[in-house]
Amino acid sequence: MTSLDEYHRKRTQLIADDRALRVDSVNGDRFSEKSRQADVILRRIRKEEAKSIWAIEHDNVPHPFPGMEFLTGKHIILKTQLFNIITKMPKGALLHVHLDLTVNGNTLLALALQHSSFHIRASARVTPASIKSVDIEFRPLPSNFVPKYISLCLPTYKPGQWVPLRRAREHFDAALDGTQGFDRWIASCLTINPSDAYITHNNNIRMWDKFTVAARLTGNLVYFAPVWRAYIRQFLEETIIDGVSYVEARINFSPKVSLALLFMIGPDGELNVPHKEWLSMFQDVLVEFHGSLQAQGRDDEFIGAKIIYTIIRNCEPEELEWYLNDCIEMKKLFPGIIAGFDLVGDENAFRPLKDYLPQLLSFSTLQTSQGLPEHHHIPFIFHAGETTGDGSMADDNLYDALLLGTKRIGHGFSLVKHPKLMSMCRERGIALEVCPISNEILRLTASMPMHPLPILINHGVPVALSSDDPSLFQNMGLSFDFFQVLAASDVTGLLTLGHIARDSIQYSMLTADEKAHATLKWEERWERFVDEIVEFDGMRRN
Repeated sequence: MTSLDEYHRKRTQLIADDRALRVDSVNGDRFSEKSRQADVILRRIRKEEAKSIWAIEHDNVPHPFPGMEFLTGKHIILKTQLFNIITKMPKGALLHVHLDLTVNGNTLLALALQHSSFHIRASARVTPASIKSVDIEFRPLPSNFVPKYISLCLPTYKPGQWVPLRRAREHFDAALDGTQGFDRWIASCLTINPSDAYITHNNNIRMWDKFTVAARLTGNLVYFAPVWRAYIRQFLEETIIDGVSYVEARINFSPKVSLALLFMIGPDGELNVPHKEWLSMFQDVLVEFHGSLQAQGRDDEFIGAKIIYTIIRNCEPEELEWYLNDCIEMKKLFPGIIAGFDLVGDENAFRPLKDYLPQLLSFSTLQTSQGLPEHHHIPFIFHAGETTGDGSMADDNLYDALLLGTKRIGHGFSLVKHPKLMSMCRERGIALEVCPISNEILRLTASMPMHPLPILINHGVPVALSSDDPSLFQNMGLSFDFFQVLAASDVTGLLTLGHIARDSIQYSMLTADEKAHATLKWEERWERFVDEIVEFDGMRRN
């Protein structure tokens, strides 16, 4: 053996040792030979498209690259064969998604327009000069409300006055393109666009401001009982089409109104729908959806959905006790629906977990005292470390999340700064719900090649890819997030994504038997998927 041969041997071994903790190394023999062929095919396509698509200029995108800013590069992604293949991939479980931010703005507006009770008001008359700066609000109002105005655009409109949503659309100024202009305007208010993310709000603090405005406006439309049912069904339909077979969605149950379980508006336009009705409707839609799939012979596509009870992390510690008791009550009423408890919101601005330690530390005892058997106890599934901070309040949430026994970590973006915590997650099987596109749009990272996900994977930290708030970020389903991860790496391949998708089921809150069933169904779909890739590639090359 020559010195050069010896060098190459050592180099190959060093690379193997360096990647030994990766899930695709630890479980390297998990997948079939056909899966390995499919992996090779996708690596070849990725390499080809790096030249044929990403190395050329596109309209308004002079210097594209794989994994670039999502909102700017989305239309390029849609041109790729790689993305087309990823859309067909079985993706396992979607473990981090906020239910009220899952259905795209155009669809949500269409749902709202079905109900005459919806009204809209603006902070100023809507004109070509003011349309980009005016603030708006939606609300379903009681049937006895008599509006005084029919348009947001007429000179007679008084700011802050309610206009029926349908009439506002019908009478939208022709100079703003009438009804089509209205639809585009509302959709833009319900999403984050490239200008927001990369120009006017191009840092994490400003993006949270934009996020909060758009999320609040979306909530105005979602938390109306007649829309809620149709909305849940729409979310489930869109999710399984993208290859997701199980969901754990977060629902925000705050703020409470006075001492009543109120927040959602009922058909009568009054704020009178209790939390138990939210979950009852959710459960009813699940049953109907399962029945519909079964009638179509598609029942193997969907395992089910559960809810993580969440509240905004800006309440007083004493108030948290009310929510914890409410969460327990919902678990008693819907034991198969409630999967966990979480505190959400901007970690850099709101209260850290340590502010709630007395309440959180007593949660297990509280559940026992209220009659919940231990196997039905509600676990913590905390957001933590969604920050670029190093030793900041938000960064330190990671310590408390782990000490409090969280089953998974939402985001955990800053975890890579903590070698001990990464080891704890690896050893305890605590998965990070990684939301690549969300992290990029909220400006925690500039692009996917700069995202810390490869560090987590290389250190053997379990991850589950998630979409977070797809209605705002325009990353519906999971295909876009999976694509960004695959396109931005030369190491990660289809097999890596397959391991992540399969393992997402294991890191869910399903029972052991449910996990076994879901995994079996996923493996069957995976084999059909890789068969199609290999078969299609053979036809294309012959």
